[in-house]
Amino acid sequence: MPRNPVTEAIQQFGQPNVPGMPEGNNVYCLPIIGQIEGHLQLPPQNKTTKYEHIIPQLVAAEQNSAIEGVLIILNTVGGDVEAGLAIAEMIASVSKPTVALVLGGGHSIGVPIAVSADYTFITETATMTIHPVRLTGLVIGVAESFEYLEKMQDRVVRFVTSHSKISEPDFRKLMLKVGELTRDVGTNVTGEKAVEYGLIDAVGGLGDAIRELNRRIEEKRPEAQQVIQ
Repeated sequence: MPRNPVTEAIQQFGQPNVPGMPEGNNVYCLPIIGQIEGHLQLPPQNKTTKYEHIIPQLVAAEQNSAIEGVLIILNTVGGDVEAGLAIAEMIASVSKPTVALVLGGGHSIGVPIAVSADYTFITETATMTIHPVRLTGLVIGVAESFEYLEKMQDRVVRFVTSHSKISEPDFRKLMLKVGELTRDVGTNVTGEKAVEYGLIDAVGGLGDAIRELNRRIEEKRPEAQQVIQ
């Protein structure tokens, strides 16, 4: 029995309309929910966002002329560092206007994803946890292992500081703060604090995000018309 394409899309992507089927809507909504799943498959009870699903959606949204902007809805606890950075780099390289909205939380590797959009909102009650990069599983106790960890952490720091208004010293200070997180090193910032630090552009909700995205779409339309002429 053939499977319903809408049901298949819901199971694979968590929504009925994929970038190839905009259904008259010029804005594509990209939800990034739960834990970012990378090269290792997480247990079935974990709610995850698979990076191998996100990347094709971004490619399709970039290529679809009917889609004029991308709205990223973010509520994640973090996850695989390289997969999260890959998603963040893809969002940052999209040529169409992108606006992100942090709901609930944008923790750990969710911070680079949050700042990768052209403009980012965070709700008042949402939080963001900033902490050092950690490794899980077998770690060989040699200097090269710690050098690799430091280089990966530098990649995260460079990306966040180059796509937001926070300075590198301030971001590293938040990342290495002691005494705030019970079982970790780092800082937990709420919506308004995230804006004060320069991580996020503004406090707002869904309506604010959509209005900002539509404004950026309108600004970009004359450029496209000039190219066509």
